[in-house]
This record gives sequence, C-alpha cells and structure tokens, in this order.
Amino acid sequence: MIHQYQNNGYNIVMDVNSGSVHVVEPVVYDAIALLAEEMPELEKPEKLSGEAKERVSRALKERYGANEIAEALEDVQELIDLEQLFTRDIYKDFVMDFKKRKTVVKALCLHIAHDCNLACRYCFAEEGEYHGRRALMSYEVGKKALDFLIANSGNRRNLEVDFFGGEPLLNWDVVKRLVEYGRSQEEVYNKKFRFTLTTNGVLLNDEVMEFCNREMGNVVLSLDGRKEINDKMRPFRGGQGSYDLIVPKFQKFAESRDQNNYYVRGTFTRENLDFSKDVLHYADLGFKQMSMEPVVADPSEPYAIREEDIPRILEEYDKLAVEYIKRKKEGRGFNFFHFMIDLNAGPCVAKRLAGCGSGTEYLAVTPWGDLYPCHQFVGNEQFLLGNVDTGIVNTQVRDEFKMCNVYAKEKCKDCFARFYCSGGCAANAWNFSNSITGAYEIGCEMLQERSGRSDTTKGPLAEDEA
Repeated sequence: MIHQYQNNGYNIVMDVNSGSVHVVEPVVYDAIALLAEEMPELEKPEKLSGEAKERVSRALKERYGANEIAEALEDVQELIDLEQLFTRDIYKDFVMDFKKRKTVVKALCLHIAHDCNLACRYCFAEEGEYHGRRALMSYEVGKKALDFLIANSGNRRNLEVDFFGGEPLLNWDVVKRLVEYGRSQEEVYNKKFRFTLTTNGVLLNDEVMEFCNREMGNVVLSLDGRKEINDKMRPFRGGQGSYDLIVPKFQKFAESRDQNNYYVRGTFTRENLDFSKDVLHYADLGFKQMSMEPVVADPSEPYAIREEDIPRILEEYDKLAVEYIKRKKEGRGFNFFHFMIDLNAGPCVAKRLAGCGSGTEYLAVTPWGDLYPCHQFVGNEQFLLGNVDTGIVNTQVRDEFKMCNVYAKEKCKDCFARFYCSGGCAANAWNFSNSITGAYEIGCEMLQERSGRSDTTKGPLAEDEA
C-alpha cells in the first residue's frame, strides 16, 4: 500500500507495509502515483514491466523530459529492489501466530488512589471514583499485584508499573513501600521494574521529587496549557484554579530531571481548539517534553470534540508543525509526543499491530485488587477479568482482547496510518462503537493528520486528469 501527500513544499511517499518514508522529486512522486493505481503488493521484488514504464512515460511526457522520466523510473525500481516501495504485507500471519502464544503480562496500571484533590471537568474517572467509591490501595493489595505481575511475566525480565489515580500522591507512603518491595524482588526473580507516576502536582514537594528522580523511569505532569484554559478545565473542587500552584513545581521538577524522562501532558477540548498555543505555552515555560491529547467525551458534553471541529484541529496540527520545525532550527526546540516518529528504530512489530496490549500484556488494578483490561474499563463490570487473588478468570474477555489488532478491525484494513496507531484505543472504540474492534472515527482523523494526510493523495496529475 502506498500513501502520498504534500506538505510544506515536500513530496512525501509512504510505503505502508515496510514503514519506509521517502522525500522525492516531483517526477518520481507523479510516477509512483500512476504506478500505485495498478501495482499490486509484491510477493517479491520484481522488475517494472516495459508496458508499465511506457504507460508512465506517456502520461508524464507533457510535464517532464524523457531523460527525467527514465531516471525517475530507475529510482522507483531501486526502491522496489530494496523492498522499500510496493512491498507486500508480511504481518497478517505474524499477528495471528503472535496472539496464539501464551499470555505474558508485562505491565500494570496500579490505581493507587481512587480519589483526587482536583475536579477536572472532563475526567472519565469521576474525580477518581471510577463509577464506584473513593478508596486508597492498601500495601497488601499492591504487594499482591506485584507478585501477580512477576508470576505471570514468564521469561520477560523488564516489567512496568504505573502509579495512577485519581491522584497517586494521596497515597504516597504506599507508593514508596511498593517501590521498595518491587526492588527487593528484582534479584530474586531476575526481573527489573520500571516504575512511572502520573500526578496533578498539587502535593508535589521536594521529598517526592527526590524519590521520583531516584526511582521513577518517567513522570507524567498534568497541565492543560495556558492559565485560563487550565484553570477552567482543571479546578479544585471549590472552583479555584490550579495553575499558579502547580506550574512552579513542574518547572522545578523538569529541571531536576535535566529536562528528560517526564512529560507535561495536557488535554485539549472544544474550549481550546487553538491548542497549538497551549503546546507553545509549555515550551515558553521551559518544558522540553510534552504531549497534548484530544479529549474523548460523550458528544452531549459542551467541551466534547465534534465532527465539525476536525478541520480546525487539523489546521492546528499543521500550524504547530511549522513552529516546531522553526524553533528546532533556532536551537530552542522541544519534543512533542505526537511528532516523535522514529523511522529507524520504531516500535516492534507486535506493538505496531496490537498497540498497548490492553487486556493481555497490560492490565489495570483497582484499590481492592480487581483486574481490568486498562484504566478506562475500570468500573465496567462486563470487563472485569479477575482479581490479584484469583488471577484471570474471565478468559473469554481476555481472549477477545488477544485478537484485537489492526487486522481484526474493518476500519483499519485500508488505512495508511494503521501501523502508527496500531488500531487505536480499544476503550475509545468500545465507547463509540460498542465494540473493541470498532473505531473512534474522530480520533482516526486526527491520527491520520499527524501521520501524514493530504487531499492531494494522488499527486499533481489528479487535477489535470479529472
């Protein structure tokens, strides 16, 4: 599968199956567009037929010279020979074999606190309650969760545990004790824990920072950008804003980590469709690692993103990309999560096909030890998988998640971006299509824009031939 688009003066060709991305001259771009209309995915590298070359030459002769066209076709053939263009899909059989393997759990999201000291308007966790009751995880439940992870991790050495909420710092002593326990088990079982933390920063202090800098592989700092946006969407329960309290703490924390191994993470809603300004506000505050995620909410909510907002959002991504490049060239660059695509050493094949591994490799644990496919399913009883005492008992749901991949999703089959989003979020798919193999289409459109989308996907010839 070939995807082509033009952006900021560049002619870009993506070979979807190999993951290769090429910046090419206009004549090569147009030749590939013509070949893509009839070229099947190749079983093996092969030579362009004389007939195909002749058709391309006839179509392009009004625009380019004969030598230009001949050289372009040579370039195309070279990319085919290198298996970087018109490549076949080798992954479908792989993902089926991969999902037949015994389930290995490699990551847990520990809901250390079903409680929060903020009242964020868009919070899917209902101020940390998750459709249930306020609760803090006990050390004993957390210890069982770590034991469950070790016991179900097979031969995998590297394990991940995220302390999540609500607000994890409301249960800080238990966090510290669980980290200590995890470290004590590493040599015994030949495991290595990578602990992470997500916090709103209200209770962040020097002691927490020092401990995190010693023990946490990554820390996510929640902030929605400009003061007026953050304080409207992330207030305290009394209505007062949180920006002035948390920003100085976050700035100090980021510096204490040498501007690495953290993210300032925001959520943009219909209240700030000009979210590029919020990302740049992060940069102006001195942050170097950042992410801004679209809110996922019931369409009836006033802050929910609607279909008619998509053109504005796509325009914002383009504006942000231009400024992102400009600042990088000026020596004041920053990393924006959705623009960080490593073309040389990206995610492994399994991740490209099945994403986060929710429900199989990755599980969420409630304060009382219940197991769910991920934090967004917590409280939905039909997705209750088991408990840290019993292990996974709802194997039917687990097996449904095992088969959740880009080839099981109808919307993904012909999408050029499928190996970038890995089929998207199963929870969003469920909430908007009532199926974990469905799609959250607004999210799909935003992902496609970030991965490379243009209305001129057939190249400059399209308009003349119409």
